[in-house]
Amino acid sequence: MTNENTLIIRLLGVQPYETIWHAMQNFTNNRTAKTIDEVWLLQHEPVFTQGQAGRAEHLLTPGDIPVVHSDRGGQVTYHGPGQLIGYLLLDVKRHHLGPRALVTAIETLLVKLLASYGVLAYPKPEAPGVYVDEAKIASLGLRIRRNASFHGFALNVHMDLEPFLRINPCGYAGLRMTQLADLVPTIDMTELTTRLINQLTANLAYTNVSVVTGIELE
Repeated sequence: MTNENTLIIRLLGVQPYETIWHAMQNFTNNRTAKTIDEVWLLQHEPVFTQGQAGRAEHLLTPGDIPVVHSDRGGQVTYHGPGQLIGYLLLDVKRHHLGPRALVTAIETLLVKLLASYGVLAYPKPEAPGVYVDEAKIASLGLRIRRNASFHGFALNVHMDLEPFLRINPCGYAGLRMTQLADLVPTIDMTELTTRLINQLTANLAYTNVSVVTGIELE
């Protein structure tokens, strides 16, 4: 097996945003042409994150939830328990993936994942992410540096959606947010994660996939 078709998927549980963010930066800064790609699947403790071009007027009433100014693309969003996060640490040069192609690949795998539950979802070319009946169910925010991607997507599964009312989600005033539990009440996070891993493997063309638990975090 070669590095081109090998992927490590890490299941990291519930983690503070800044800890994982800095770990992604370190991974990207230290990777070489031989570094195996990784995808980190996790949930975050409650946090609002602003993208690089985030505008202050989209952060309305954050209250007691901390705000972190991140280096990903996009505007402000919310992360919290019950939301499945996927961070894609990929060598995009190795896979001949430009930014738009990577976004499309992520949106496609999420649409297929939701379709496996009978949920009709779709992307919007003018507003990256995945939607159901004009409500957003998954957000995307990426960064590419040194020919490598980090950050990724956030899929609303079974969470408290109230914090989204404290912001203009992704910079869109009045944007409705939804979650999978409102469409599939019996949704199980563990089973969903397994289906997501299968979609990642199929859509990103990896043939050798290892699933591990945990990571050394500084």
